[in-house]
Amino acid sequence: MDKTKLNEARQWIREELDRCQRFWLDNGMDEVNGGVYTCLDREGKLYSTDKSVWMQGRCGWIFAWLCHLYGAREEWLAASKSCLDFMEKCCLNREAGDRMYFTVTADGKPLRQRRYYFSEAFYAMANAEYYGVTGDEECLKRARRAYDLYWDPWHGMPDPTGLGPKTIPETRSGRAFGIPMIYLNVTSVLRRVDPDQQALYDERAQSCVDDIFRYHVKDELGCVLENVGPDGEARLDFTEGRIVNPGHDIEGVWFLLEHAKRTGDASLVEKAATIFDRAINAGWDKEYGGLLYFIDCLGRPPESYEHDMKLWWPHDEILISSLMLYRDTRREEYLDWFFKTLEYSKTYFSDPAYGEWYGYLRRDGKPTQPACKGSTFKGPFHLPRMLSMVDVMLGELLEDAAV
Repeated sequence: MDKTKLNEARQWIREELDRCQRFWLDNGMDEVNGGVYTCLDREGKLYSTDKSVWMQGRCGWIFAWLCHLYGAREEWLAASKSCLDFMEKCCLNREAGDRMYFTVTADGKPLRQRRYYFSEAFYAMANAEYYGVTGDEECLKRARRAYDLYWDPWHGMPDPTGLGPKTIPETRSGRAFGIPMIYLNVTSVLRRVDPDQQALYDERAQSCVDDIFRYHVKDELGCVLENVGPDGEARLDFTEGRIVNPGHDIEGVWFLLEHAKRTGDASLVEKAATIFDRAINAGWDKEYGGLLYFIDCLGRPPESYEHDMKLWWPHDEILISSLMLYRDTRREEYLDWFFKTLEYSKTYFSDPAYGEWYGYLRRDGKPTQPACKGSTFKGPFHLPRMLSMVDVMLGELLEDAAV
């Protein structure tokens, strides 16, 4: 472990975090209607006023999380509360059991609702984190309610929106990796701020871990399948059944590592390391560098036209997971992946002139044009989460090295 190299990396990470949070505070916050705009171009100029509900929750969470890590700042708390208040006022469909919309207009009129529960997941995270910082009991109640709302339909209760499943269930139904993976992450936030319900959170977290390995991890294929049949069966005769999302797998790795650290499960660390190894070796572009977005588990053509693009968030997840794996195993190969990905990200994603990272690169590393820093799916979440977590982990490693 090269302490000088770690110190230099930490200095860059901290500078990048400062640029990132300033980019969103200066350009994204809606001072008229509340909440955050995320469709911002390279310079931070608004190109669409429609608002992503995912991003209201994610932004509400990240600024409360920064307060948790670095101490409460007035503008961070104000940004978080603005998103929480906007969600409460505009983003819940009260006639559909408080299921949340996916997109709304600038002033909060509903545009679209989806069958997925990720709006509710990020709403729960944001309210829980804000409660953890401020002690606002109403936010804890909201977080608990949304947390259970995510869990209940997943385990058999009817969906009040009436949107129905993605495909006709009599023809095809199944399981998606993202559902237990994201719920595991949400659970870790609730567990940290709400110790009164620790037993519930421990039980559900373990259930998520069990589901991931029971249904989605396919040792015989050497991968994690995004979509499987109801009993976890691999369905390799159509493209959706063969999808591997290496960045998603790698994001799930650090969720598993957090659970392993909480429970002292050393065997889970090794299982998570195997997922990382398979995903990064299969997904890393040997010609241009960076992580491919989708691959086919049998090496056939993926259906998604963006499959060979390089997106910002998988690289954020590599940086978290590789450093966490190094922390937990002390294997130099993971530190090598950390620095390799850091160098790629500095070269291609980072934009010190205006702050934040480009969201979408072509396979050769050039930003799609016109370049953007935010979209319906990109806001203040993956990048500042990575920068803050890596800052803390690098500090811990440097302290250990000094002993």
